[in-house]
Amino acid sequence: MIIGIDLGTTNSVCAIYNDHKVTVIPNSFDELLTPSCISFEKNGTIHVGKSARTRAALHPKETVAQFKRFMGSEKTYKIYGKKYTPVELSSIILQKMVADAEAFTQQKVTEAVISVPAYFNGIQRKSTIQAAAMIDLKVEKLINEPTAAAIAYGLQNKPEYTDFMIIDLGGGTFDVSIMEYFDDILEVKASGGDNHLGGEDFLQILVELYCQKAGIKVNNLSAEDKQAVYSRMELFKKEINKQSVIEPFIKKVKVPISITGETFENACRPLVKKIIKSIELCLKDAQLTPQEIEEVILVGGSSRLPFLKTLVTRIFKKIPRTDINPDLTIAHGAAIQAALKGKNKDLSDVVLTDVCPYTLGTGVVGNSVYDQSLIFSPIIERNTVVPASRVQSYVTVQDNQTKLKMAIYQGESRLVKNNIKLGEFEVKVPKAKAGEEMISLRISYDINGILEVDALVESTGDTASLLINNSPQELTEEQIAQSKQKLSLLKVHPRDNEAVKEVMWRAESIYENSLDEEREALNELIMQFQVIIDSQDPKRIAQAVSELSSALESFEANRWL
Repeated sequence: MIIGIDLGTTNSVCAIYNDHKVTVIPNSFDELLTPSCISFEKNGTIHVGKSARTRAALHPKETVAQFKRFMGSEKTYKIYGKKYTPVELSSIILQKMVADAEAFTQQKVTEAVISVPAYFNGIQRKSTIQAAAMIDLKVEKLINEPTAAAIAYGLQNKPEYTDFMIIDLGGGTFDVSIMEYFDDILEVKASGGDNHLGGEDFLQILVELYCQKAGIKVNNLSAEDKQAVYSRMELFKKEINKQSVIEPFIKKVKVPISITGETFENACRPLVKKIIKSIELCLKDAQLTPQEIEEVILVGGSSRLPFLKTLVTRIFKKIPRTDINPDLTIAHGAAIQAALKGKNKDLSDVVLTDVCPYTLGTGVVGNSVYDQSLIFSPIIERNTVVPASRVQSYVTVQDNQTKLKMAIYQGESRLVKNNIKLGEFEVKVPKAKAGEEMISLRISYDINGILEVDALVESTGDTASLLINNSPQELTEEQIAQSKQKLSLLKVHPRDNEAVKEVMWRAESIYENSLDEEREALNELIMQFQVIIDSQDPKRIAQAVSELSSALESFEANRWL
C-alpha cells in the first residue's frame, strides 16, 4: 500500500486516496496533525507527536523538535548520552505516520510518496530517503511541496497556459513556486524560498514581545517556564485578532500583558520583507508580473497569519485561495500522487516537470589584484527546466599550462567557497601561451538528478567527462544509462538546430539585399536573436525563431518582385 506523507517541520500528516477522494489519516489522538516532536525517557521509552509536545513542558531537555531545518547537515542532538541526527529523528516521525496509517487502514504500508520543500538540495533529499530506509519504507517518489499543493487543487485541470503561484509558509520553511499547466504537463517555471523562515520565526517574535512587555528576559527563564511561554504564545498567535490580552500564567509575571495585532505585525516586518523578496525573485526568474499570475494559493499553517493574506492580496490584486485546509493541502497532493503511482483508475495521470533549484557551474580565477578567490561561473542557471544541457567556454590562465582542474558547484554565491562542491576532474591541454587553449565545458542535468559533465579541448578534440549521481534515490545502472541516453539528445548547441540555421540564412540573405535603414534594423534583429541563442534556453529560442521569421516576412513583403 502506498500512502502520501507531508513530513513537516512543525506538524506531519499522512493521507490516502480511496473511494474517489482523499482521506487524511487520524493519529492515535484522533487528530489529523501530528506534531513533529519527539521526547525521550531515561528508561528508553520514546514519545512521538502530541504526547511528546505535552511532555516538553516538563522535560524540555529530553525533547526535540524543528530538526527538519537541519536535514542534510552534521547537527546532532545529545540526549542521555546518545546522539541523534535529524535523519534518525525524521525516521521516528515516519514510523509514527506508518503505524497510524496501518492502524487506520488495517493494511501493511510498504511505500510512500513524501513531500519535501522545493528548495531542498540533493543532500537534503537524500537524507529524507535515508530516514525512510531506516524503517524499511520505500520512497516511491519525493514530491516538491508546491507541486503537491497544485495537484491537491486540481490545477492540472485548469485551462492550458494558466500561470499560478503557490505560497507555502510552514512551521520552519518558506517556499514560493510559479507553475504552468499545458499539454498534460504541470511545469514548474520558477521556485525559491528560505529553509530558515517559517511560523517558528513569527512565534519567536511574539515570545520576545511578550517577555519585553513583561520586563523579563527569555534566557533567564527556567526551562519549564520557557516552554510554557512558547506554548502559550503559539496559542495566542492563532487568537491575536480576537483578543489582545494575555492573563498571567507563569510566576514571574503577575499582571495581564497586552499585545495587539498591529504591534505584532509591525514587529514582523523584517520577516515580511524576506517573504516579499522571495516572491519578487520568483516572479523575476519566471519573467512574469504579478498581474500575469492568474491564481495564488496559500499553503501551510502559518499562511493563516492575517497580514500575509493582506500582503498577497495587495501584491497580486486578487484574494488568494485557501479552499483546502492549509495544514492538510500538501498531504492531499502527496496522497493523489501516491494513487497515480499505484495506477489508480480514478485518476488521469499528469506529467510533472521540475527545475534546477540551484545554479550549477564551475570556478574561474578572478581578475582583481585585490581578490584572487575563485569566482563562480554559472552554466545552468537556477529555475532552468530539466532535463537541460548548457555549454560554456574557458581558457588557460598561465603560460605553458598543461592541465585544467574543473570543479562543479551548486549555489548562488559569487565566490565558489560559499557554494556546494559536487565533484571535480582534470583536463590535459597542450602547452601554449595563456588564453590560447580553450575548453568547452558542458553540464547536462536530468529530472532524476543525474549530472553529466563533458569537457572538450578545442585544439585537439580530446575529451574528459564526469558523472555525478545527485539523485536522492539509488538509481540502477540501467536507469543511469537511460538518463545518459536522454541527455545525449540535448548535447547539441542551439546554433546547430535546423530551424535556427534556416531563419539565420534567411536573415543574412535579406540583409545582403537591403540598404541603409533596412540593414540597420535587420542587424539589430539578428544581434537580439543571437543573444537568445547564446542563452541555450529551448523555450525562448523556439519563440525567438517564430518572432524573427514573422519579422523577416514583413521585410520580404516590401520587395516588389
